Amino acid sequence: MERVTLYEKLAEYSRTDYYPYHMPGHKRHAAGGMPEDVLGIDITEIGGFDNLHQPEGIILEGQKRAAKLYGAEESFYLVNGSSCGILSAISAAVPMGGHILMARNCHKSAYHAAYLRNLKQSFLYPQIMDEYAIYDALTADQVKEGLERLKEAGEPPVDAVLIVSPTYEGRIADVKAIAETVHGWGIPLIVDEAHGAHLGLAEHFAPNSCMQGADLVIHSVHKTMLSMTQSALLHVNGGRIDRARLRRFLKIYQSTSPSYVLMASIDEAVRQVEKHGKEMFAEFYRNWMWMLERLSACKKLKVLPMDGMRQDIGKLVISVLDTGLTGKELFDILLEQYHLRPEMPSMGLVLAMFTVGDTQEGFQRMTDALLEIDAKLCDGSLSGEAKERGWQDTAKRLLRMRQTSRLPLWSAWDAESELLPLEECAGRAAGDFINLYPPGVPIIMPGEELTAENLTDILHCRQAGLNVQGLAMSEGKALLKVLA
Repeated sequence: MERVTLYEKLAEYSRTDYYPYHMPGHKRHAAGGMPEDVLGIDITEIGGFDNLHQPEGIILEGQKRAAKLYGAEESFYLVNGSSCGILSAISAAVPMGGHILMARNCHKSAYHAAYLRNLKQSFLYPQIMDEYAIYDALTADQVKEGLERLKEAGEPPVDAVLIVSPTYEGRIADVKAIAETVHGWGIPLIVDEAHGAHLGLAEHFAPNSCMQGADLVIHSVHKTMLSMTQSALLHVNGGRIDRARLRRFLKIYQSTSPSYVLMASIDEAVRQVEKHGKEMFAEFYRNWMWMLERLSACKKLKVLPMDGMRQDIGKLVISVLDTGLTGKELFDILLEQYHLRPEMPSMGLVLAMFTVGDTQEGFQRMTDALLEIDAKLCDGSLSGEAKERGWQDTAKRLLRMRQTSRLPLWSAWDAESELLPLEECAGRAAGDFINLYPPGVPIIMPGEELTAENLTDILHCRQAGLNVQGLAMSEGKALLKVLA
């Protein structure tokens, strides 16, 4: 007998005559422009619908089904997104004041966890794929070298290792080898797999990190699966993580009024894979390979190809490094002339994301647009500002930044600071994060020394129209917070 899903139970309840003398305030009726079919299933914790912070019924059943799907020992619904999962994972794995070895291309939520827990941070820098100006995935050898380097330098013992796989651009690590290396040091491996909620679910996909031995794995179900924004999963495996401690931090970082709509969305995403995953993913794979084959004809634009299990399906990385365009210029052309809205631009590329939710029309329109733009670049009828303004190397330099930290993050972010014009900040220590959003990976973090080259590249990003977070504006001047 097929189980009743959380959504089905909510929908059934919305059709009853029970009057809600409880939250939420809209009382399950249409409010403003919000439709009643959504608000009708938006409830609080009432009898028969379980409680996220102590699940014993339908929510627990859903979490168990998610764990089974991903090959995890235990899974938890997240309604505060993957950011909440990363905060909880790091807090559970690393004691207050402990030491974490983490990839420098981690999402800013990992840095927030380090700040909240007063952690010492040491960094792993992935290799750079120069042709695309992106980080490659970390390797087991790099992790091993990082651990050995810290031990030889007499640094405090590392309590956990955190990596990102897939990266924002879809580079996949050999998590099995990294897990074996990390476990050899007696410590847990955390994998921010936010962009890989589809991994391990189909024949042509790389295995997910639960299947590869990671202790804690975070999935954004909304990023690459059929779930609503802000919905995610946290998986735990093995005995290296104190699960009671993990639950404690989930209660701290998650809302005490979790959205049943979001939880139902996670449950439905899992059920769709269970029932229709084989057909959905097969069609997705066919469309993806058809598009990549056609785009291989581009002469100016460079599209990152599939690379066995090293490159993730669905991440269309379009390099503009040899075109004279910036990523923002290509992004704007796709948006304004073709009505296509990619995920993000950076100085040297545009990233477009494809999932099982994309139609054949979506693949066709992007393919046709990029082939037409490439033809215009080849015949000279399209040009940009990158070469003329000296921005072509900015993308690569941003990845090669190796700042000196004057203060640890947890101390620097609370230290006394002042706002100065950007051009006057060389030699000072940053008082706030600077990052491009998306992807939300810090270029500079509080306490790190600012160089003239850093500041020039940050200014180039702003001039190119990228979303640079961490700068303030006054009378047309960019200001930066620096330590006093």
